[in-house]
Amino acid sequence: MIPNYVTPEALNKIILDAIREDLGDGDHSTLAVIPHGKTGKARLLAKENGIIAGLELAEIIYGKFSKEIQIESYFKDGDKIKKGDIIFEVSGNARDILSSERLVLNFMQRMSGIASYTRKLADLIDDLPVKLLDTRKTTPNLRMVEKWAVLIGGGVNHRIGLYDMIMLKDNHIDLAGGIREAVEKTAEYLRSTGKQLKIEIETRNLEEVEEVVNVDHVDIIMLDNMSPKDMKKSVELIDGKYKTEASGNVSENTIREIAECGVDFISVGALTHSIKSLDLSLLTKI
Repeated sequence: MIPNYVTPEALNKIILDAIREDLGDGDHSTLAVIPHGKTGKARLLAKENGIIAGLELAEIIYGKFSKEIQIESYFKDGDKIKKGDIIFEVSGNARDILSSERLVLNFMQRMSGIASYTRKLADLIDDLPVKLLDTRKTTPNLRMVEKWAVLIGGGVNHRIGLYDMIMLKDNHIDLAGGIREAVEKTAEYLRSTGKQLKIEIETRNLEEVEEVVNVDHVDIIMLDNMSPKDMKKSVELIDGKYKTEASGNVSENTIREIAECGVDFISVGALTHSIKSLDLSLLTKI
């Protein structure tokens, strides 16, 4: 399922820009050796275990090259795959299959790597009432594709950009003159502009949490780089008045302990910024 922020216009631009980047004035290797009109087939092979992502995108990409390319998928986005699995078979014009090969692989390997790591972390906390969030730490111009992969992997998208939510971080707070000043200025900004945006504010210690608890207009309190001990105390102090998000120092080894502190959300920048692509290969039969 394609999320609503992946608009046809934006996706079309990403794909066409990627095609122009790769093909330039033509795939001369293919044009030199593959006769016009020749047909062929290819199989997408999994070379390691993981979660497959990008199948819907691959169909759209193939459609940009030729409406006559046929795809037979044996999996759907979000399915577990294992080494040796054939993910799909594609048939059609041989030139189009070869010219689109790297573009399809680049997107699918990246998306599958993100989805696989997201699922790995999500599975570690799936029995607890906490949601795994992504961040804005994405590849420029590819954010919506990478956040789409997080959804496929079982995570939840945080804000898409700077425009759909207010997040007051340490720099905002320091430059505004403090927590109360930052929140009050934000509330006034929202009143004057008529915008209805949620407000999240970052806290770095128990003292800042106490200060935020006594300020109105906040929706979510971020507990940034706190120890599990301080996070537990913070959750008790907040006592359900606001939602809580844990951030910083989250890994496979720490996420369970962080989730057990009672936070509502855990954000992990590594879902998108430190990902190893899943190894896939497109084997052609021309």
